[in-house]
Amino acid sequence: MKVEELVARELVRDRYARYNRAGDKGRLDELAACFTEDGALEARNSFAAKGRPDIVDTLTAVSADLIAHATAQAATTRPIVRHFVASLRFDSITPEHIESSAYFTVFHADAPDHWGTYRDVLVPVGDEWLFEHRLVVIDGARPGSSARPSIG
Repeated sequence: MKVEELVARELVRDRYARYNRAGDKGRLDELAACFTEDGALEARNSFAAKGRPDIVDTLTAVSADLIAHATAQAATTRPIVRHFVASLRFDSITPEHIESSAYFTVFHADAPDHWGTYRDVLVPVGDEWLFEHRLVVIDGARPGSSARPSIG
């Protein structure tokens, strides 16, 4: 493995962390900045957004429901949302794009809320790797979750 590939892998890991931290904090402009200008965010059987402004607008509507649910479930008035990512796998690595996938779980203050898989294509933009396309597949959710499984 060459140094350039190691650097690219670390930059992708950092991109995953920045995306999830921004989402957990409700910083949707920061989350959208994890995508290329015309990048796409898709949640299977739920929504599809293309371009940073559309990603912000779409997630603003989606996150209002999730935050309301988290607040109602939490013992505090401050909603707690935490994404945990595991088993990040690099399916394809070239200098022009990286395909990767990972499992995720979203926790609220009192329990895991929903879980699933990210399937991503990232491309280099300057010194960074940004999402060109992210597919979110929700495999399951606890009873009462506002998240709906993508698969039956």
